[in-house]
Amino acid sequence: MISPIIAAAFAVVYLLATVRLCRGVKLDAKALCLGGVICALTLVLASVRIPLPTGSNITCGSWIPLMLLALVYDYRLAMLTGWVCGILVMILIPGWEAVHWAQIFVQQLVCFSCLGYAGVFGADKRWKALCGMALAVAIRCCGHVLSGVIFYSQNAWDGWGAWGYSLAFNSSRLIEGVLSILIVSLLPLRLMRRTALQKGGNV
Repeated sequence: MISPIIAAAFAVVYLLATVRLCRGVKLDAKALCLGGVICALTLVLASVRIPLPTGSNITCGSWIPLMLLALVYDYRLAMLTGWVCGILVMILIPGWEAVHWAQIFVQQLVCFSCLGYAGVFGADKRWKALCGMALAVAIRCCGHVLSGVIFYSQNAWDGWGAWGYSLAFNSSRLIEGVLSILIVSLLPLRLMRRTALQKGGNV
């Protein structure tokens, strides 16, 4: 009984905090076009998956576009774009279907939109970007683990239990998150952000 309570509290706190952060975002033509491109790129990369022995998988860098949108342009737009991605993957990508309506709130509305938190501390300093990306990865991992505990506990391996199974199965999310942080950290974020500002970016 404690697991559903934790999951419900996590989903409510996350959604309320994210909605609050998204206030004031400007959805002009440029923002909508950029969000659409990032959404399409994210979905394409999410459809290319590398299977792992645990039964889980790692995508081909699907976390990176939303992280870059948050760090270079506007983290609020990245959050909104992530919500759109979370809904579209259930329609367009096999294996992402929700097994229960509540999973949409615990996982689907979290696993992509949370990548917008990569830019919540700013990107003018490297350590700020790293802190933001670490927070984004932590939130996403929590969403996947809680979803696994509640909605996929029947798939738990013998002797592992719901929590042990979910943590082991979703360890790939942490691996992918760390790899995404490393790749984004190697990019010239300051130059990319300066270019976005010069071209009228909403940052």
